[in-house]
Amino acid sequence: MTENTHRKLVCVSGLPRAGSTLLCQLLAQHPAIYSPGHSSPLASLLNDIRHRVSDNDFFLSQLDVDFDRSYGQLVAAYRGFIDGWFSPAQGAGVVVDKNRGWLAMVETLEVLHPNFMILVCVRDLAQILGSIEAQHDRTRLIDFPDHIDAHNPFVRADRLFGRGGIVGGPLSSIEYARQIKNPAIQDRILYVPFEYLVDNVVQAMREIYAKLGVEPLDVDPSNLKVTPHESDSYYRFKYRHKTYPALQKPEVHGVMPGIAQSLRNRFKWYYQAFYPEKAADAN
Repeated sequence: MTENTHRKLVCVSGLPRAGSTLLCQLLAQHPAIYSPGHSSPLASLLNDIRHRVSDNDFFLSQLDVDFDRSYGQLVAAYRGFIDGWFSPAQGAGVVVDKNRGWLAMVETLEVLHPNFMILVCVRDLAQILGSIEAQHDRTRLIDFPDHIDAHNPFVRADRLFGRGGIVGGPLSSIEYARQIKNPAIQDRILYVPFEYLVDNVVQAMREIYAKLGVEPLDVDPSNLKVTPHESDSYYRFKYRHKTYPALQKPEVHGVMPGIAQSLRNRFKWYYQAFYPEKAADAN
């Protein structure tokens, strides 16, 4: 194990438009936590390394000669890469990395960095769609980055929540993670409902800070440090990431009843897990 893996790695994951930007901003209020706030390429870079290593003939031949030593070197190299990535943390005991792909990698993450925690942002699915649609209303002359705009909200909802969609992909990761039988991994996953976070921000952050093992801190929601937000043009301005000096409660979005009911029916397991009061409406 390399020297800095004693740091706790906090991976912020979960659904889009579910508070991950706000959560990273709130985590950054704590002096013991390094939280840049923007989406990170670290998870995808680690996957790129994995693909290349798996196709490297020289490395594969080394596994044939001495598997334990060669595989141990690989583990150490991954951990060294992660430690180097957080070199700007300047001694912080907890480092935060935001990427929706982390939850899908949770079992691999246990090997990459044993001292980890995943915070999974969740939100009522209809309100996630409503938030996306509200932003789309402001940018109708620009298509979505994955070209899903068929000028029809029913088609957009189907594509957004499909297995490969920007919401459906992370949803399938949540479904997978909830079925992992290893209790040690389950203990490292904390689901953060967006509604609870914004309505009870002081108490919610007390609970999260305690889970991360840092000193108690009461967040002042009217006096927050603003962080530089990531490039929204990359997302065609459909998924904004702006932070504010004070907590702003989101508007309640109106969603077509047929679409909202379809989401409750299609993802009944999700509503039963996180919004049981709304799951009763599902057929």
